Amino acid sequence: MATEDENNLPLNIAADYGDESIIHLEDMEHIRLRPGMYIGKLGDGSSHDDGIYVLIKEVIDNAIDEFTSGFGKRIEMSINFAERKVTIRDYGRGIPLGKMVEAVSKLNTGAKYDSKVFQKSVGLNGVGTKAVNALSSYFRVQAFREGKTRWAEFCEGKLTHDSDILPYTPDDPFMASGTLVEFIPDSKLFGNFHFLNEYVERRVWNYCYLNRGLTFYYNDKRYYSKNGLLDLLEHNMEGQPLYPIIHIKDDDFEASFTHVNGQSSDYYYSFVNGQHTTEGGTHQSAFREGYARVVKDFYNKKEFAPEDIRQGLVCALCIRIQEPVFEAQTKTKLGSTHLAPNKQDGTNDSPFLKTYVLDILKRHLDNYLHIHSDTAEVLLEKIQRNEKERKEIAGIKKLAKESTRKARLNNSKLRDCHVHYNSNHSRRLESTIFITEGLSASGSITKSRDVETQAVFSLRGKPLNTVSVGKAEVYKNEELNLLHNALDIDDGMENLRYNNVVIATDADVDGMHIRLLLLTFFLRFYPDLVRQGHVYILQTPLFRVRNKQKTTYCYNDEERIAAINSTAGAEITRFKGLGEISPDEFKGFINQDMRLDPVILHKDFDTNGVLRFYMGQNTADRREFIMKNLRVEDDENIVVA
Repeated sequence: MATEDENNLPLNIAADYGDESIIHLEDMEHIRLRPGMYIGKLGDGSSHDDGIYVLIKEVIDNAIDEFTSGFGKRIEMSINFAERKVTIRDYGRGIPLGKMVEAVSKLNTGAKYDSKVFQKSVGLNGVGTKAVNALSSYFRVQAFREGKTRWAEFCEGKLTHDSDILPYTPDDPFMASGTLVEFIPDSKLFGNFHFLNEYVERRVWNYCYLNRGLTFYYNDKRYYSKNGLLDLLEHNMEGQPLYPIIHIKDDDFEASFTHVNGQSSDYYYSFVNGQHTTEGGTHQSAFREGYARVVKDFYNKKEFAPEDIRQGLVCALCIRIQEPVFEAQTKTKLGSTHLAPNKQDGTNDSPFLKTYVLDILKRHLDNYLHIHSDTAEVLLEKIQRNEKERKEIAGIKKLAKESTRKARLNNSKLRDCHVHYNSNHSRRLESTIFITEGLSASGSITKSRDVETQAVFSLRGKPLNTVSVGKAEVYKNEELNLLHNALDIDDGMENLRYNNVVIATDADVDGMHIRLLLLTFFLRFYPDLVRQGHVYILQTPLFRVRNKQKTTYCYNDEERIAAINSTAGAEITRFKGLGEISPDEFKGFINQDMRLDPVILHKDFDTNGVLRFYMGQNTADRREFIMKNLRVEDDENIVVA
């Protein structure tokens, strides 16, 4: 038995902490041990911010930095979905051959530290390509430069082959220089991952919108933007603009914006040096504040509320600054307050970001509104409608918030977690809320969940169909009011408490109906929640196939048949509701490997039209559609009736 000293500490404490406890990790080992520090989160590809997409971004960022420096107007990328291999080729200057291996395998090694070589670059920390290398089961880099080439291969960040420097004579002189990177993310880390083409294509388009003159080939399809952020807004905006899109381009600032109806707040596609800052930051805050101020001054209406001016605003915004400071390696939120970094003595004579943006808006937006009086008139009418609507529901909203505040103290519907998305916690990206159907379904999840990062919200039966109701009805509905307050998104997405909003309903007709009612609610009143990729559908197993030796959970008929064929004397259980699955079983379905189907809005998706058809009062039309598309299922196959 250990004795204690006068400080009540065990005297043999040194046995647990000695020289052997001090461990040194090589660069690649540290990245593999702590990937979250470098790419945010791992994931399996279901979410747009999962690590496999960050790996693609890190390689393309280097190619874009070459383009913005004036070298190489073409980038090629292909993804072999079967092999899960990504290939990216640029035609820039190419990594210097003598330092190529170090450039992709040694942290704090790269040219981005030299602002004379790379101006206003995204990658500044010498990390990006090294993280791709370390987190890949296969990584190959080849540089082409000045009639010579060199290639190297790695496995889990460890060098397996180096060709040394060889002569190179291309057939096409335009392909004489550049860099080729191939990689396969490591399944030991990312699990049974998959690339979703929609997420990749969206990133490719953003690169083109932000880099006019760049030609991007993705899986042999050509992507090109002539008008930059104007194209982005036209291609992605839902509904019709209330007035022609205003497009401002001034030095390192670009923005395009207009207003649309039916949107409860303002929405932004914001970028810094080509990086999509999905969480905004100082540049977005500067625009929001500056826009409201310029519009208020133009109409000489000091009483206008900023939220009335901005409600319904849709904006694409990009700014380029020197050595930007982001709040994490994943670079989703800008923290810089100036256009350039501080000097060595801590002083800064560079303009404030807020002042810079405001001055540009004062010149361009004010001038535009004076010239285009028809736009100014439409905008004024929109602001006045916003003000009237806000005042009409203010009383109801106040009563609803008071009611919700009381309910929160004893809210039996919400089993909250400890870590939230709007915090600075290292696990904030894991924060998840499961919206379940009834207490029995939520019981299994509640007992199985990770109380640190997973919350559960229990619905009582079917929620209100909100396809044709106003915001006032939502505030009056206790259940929906509690739900949007649990998410904390009523005043915008900045306070969203959960990164993943997961609809977890039974695999039956009632469960599907509840799923559609929830999606209708989100798309009608909080579409940004869906647009920004926060909403998912939880896949739960339909079958359990087991014998005394093994148990297999199956999510579809193909998996069920395969499991039966490989399991002698199989016992088959069909799960109809989440409440049928025991907590011990359920734990495996909501852990790191849980299957999620993301809810993705395509750019040509008619949200209002789809909601009206499927959730509206047109019962006869919907019945006819169902009868024409009815599918009858039996044990052998599926027959179209």
